[in-house]
Amino acid sequence: MSSTPAPSTELGAFLRAHRELLKPAEVGLVATARRRTPGLRREEVASLSGVGLAWYTWLEQGRVTASRQVLGAVSRALRLDAAGQRHAMRLAGYHDPVPAQDGGGPLAAAVQPVLDSWPASPAALLDRHFDLLGWNAAWGALWGSPDAVPSDRRNLMWLMVADQRLRAVLHDWEPLAMNVFQHFRAQAGPALADPRTSEVYQRLDEDAPELRHWWGCHSVAELTARAVTVEPAGVGRVELSLSSFHPVDDPSALVLLFTPVTAAGRARMTALAERPLRSVDTDTGRRAV
Repeated sequence: MSSTPAPSTELGAFLRAHRELLKPAEVGLVATARRRTPGLRREEVASLSGVGLAWYTWLEQGRVTASRQVLGAVSRALRLDAAGQRHAMRLAGYHDPVPAQDGGGPLAAAVQPVLDSWPASPAALLDRHFDLLGWNAAWGALWGSPDAVPSDRRNLMWLMVADQRLRAVLHDWEPLAMNVFQHFRAQAGPALADPRTSEVYQRLDEDAPELRHWWGCHSVAELTARAVTVEPAGVGRVELSLSSFHPVDDPSALVLLFTPVTAAGRARMTALAERPLRSVDTDTGRRAV
């Protein structure tokens, strides 16, 4: 089996989107009134990257492959940040092999005690597709147990945009949901031929068609630490701080942790997590006793 990556139309679309967003002044060029092309011209990116115009045009058209070194030069010319450069490399086929996990496997077993050690802080373990491999009681109490969601939709991106239970509890969900998707795209999106990645996109398209413009977006970003406000029924408003980290045994996996900011918030989350477990009506997205 050849180790040479195949040409990628997704890579071409990604590079073109960033070329059209980049202002000439950002790379030291002077914009003139005669300029009709949004962003940079192809010949300008080619010159800045040290490659031929015809070759760069073919790269955007998905007709040629690029070495790591040349793609790095193109990425720098386009002023891609670290997440964007990693995404471009993955789209080109340059990503490290990921250890196979069967239903979470030993990684989930190893991380579960860590998740359980945060009784007042909702926490979950995600694989590279953002499928949930494990979660603690606080996560289930706040967002609803992922066990109630069909396995093919037990995915953080799906939960963020299509699970009405989560959206009912989370204030101002859209900025967080978009950031999750941008990171999802950078982490899992490049391998569009990957069956699970393709399936996740299909489920999103089926269940959140009103956000179809998100799935066609080419932006990527790291999942950043941020303040999150939730208001579970009967508990009141709680301010949480979102943080994330990668398990050492699998850097492609991700642990999400929502930590109460105040003592009052911690007390409310503790009380919520200690409530008797209730079932979930998956059709309406409402918890039922």
